[in-house]
Amino acid sequence: MKLDILAIAAHPDDVELACSGTLISHVNQGRKVGVLDLTQGELGTRGTPEIRKQEAIEGGRLMGLSVRDNLAFRDVFFLNDEEHQIELVKKIRHYQPEIVLANAISDRHPDHPKSSKLISQACFMAGLKKIETEVDGSAQKEWRPKAVYHYIQSNYVQPDLIVDISATFDKKMESIKAYKSQFYNPESGEPETFISSKQFLDLQEARATEFGKAIGVKYGEGFNVERFIGVKNLFDLI
Repeated sequence: MKLDILAIAAHPDDVELACSGTLISHVNQGRKVGVLDLTQGELGTRGTPEIRKQEAIEGGRLMGLSVRDNLAFRDVFFLNDEEHQIELVKKIRHYQPEIVLANAISDRHPDHPKSSKLISQACFMAGLKKIETEVDGSAQKEWRPKAVYHYIQSNYVQPDLIVDISATFDKKMESIKAYKSQFYNPESGEPETFISSKQFLDLQEARATEFGKAIGVKYGEGFNVERFIGVKNLFDLI
C-alpha cells in the first residue's frame, strides 16, 4: 500500500495527541494516511495491550486512516540498533510514504526521543540500495521519504512549522478520547498517572490554541524539521 503520509510513533496514542489534527486534515484532502506504532504500550500503568489495541483501532477509525500497523517492539526496552532499524526499514519500503511524521526530538518520556532517532535513521537507511531486505520471500526496492517532520509532545519545543488544524480539532479530541483507559475518565478506578488528569486533557486544547495563535488561526499543531523547508512561491506560506 502506497501512502502519502506515514506517522510513526513509539506508543499507541502518541499520534492522536500530537498530530492527529494534521493527519485528519490530509485525509480530508484525499491523501492516503497511515500510522505505524512501534510498541503496544504494554508497560503503561493503566489498561492492557488488548484494551489499547482496541482503542488504537477506534482512534484510527476516527482519523480515517488507510492502515494502522504495529511492529510489537518491546515497550521501553526497544533499542535503536540494527535489528530494530531493519524491521522499520521493511515497513518504510512497504508503505513508501512521501512524508514521515516522527516522535518528538526531545520529550519527557525516554521512548519518544529514542524513537525519534530510530525513525530518522531508518528513513535514511531505507533509501540505501545495498541494504537488502525482503518480505515473504520477495526483495524490496529502496525507498526514502522526501521529508521527516517531528511532532511536538509533552515538553514544549519551539516549532519550526505549524499546521492549521482549526477544522479538524474536534475530531482530534474525539480520537484522543478513544483511549478511555489512558486519559481522563472519572469512571475509571485505575491509578492516576501523568496523562490521566483532566488538566492533561485540557493542555491539549491550550497547546493547540497557542500554536494556532502563532499563525493567526484558532488551532494548530507544531512540528520540527530535519532540513530547511523550500518553496517556489512565497504565497504557499500564507
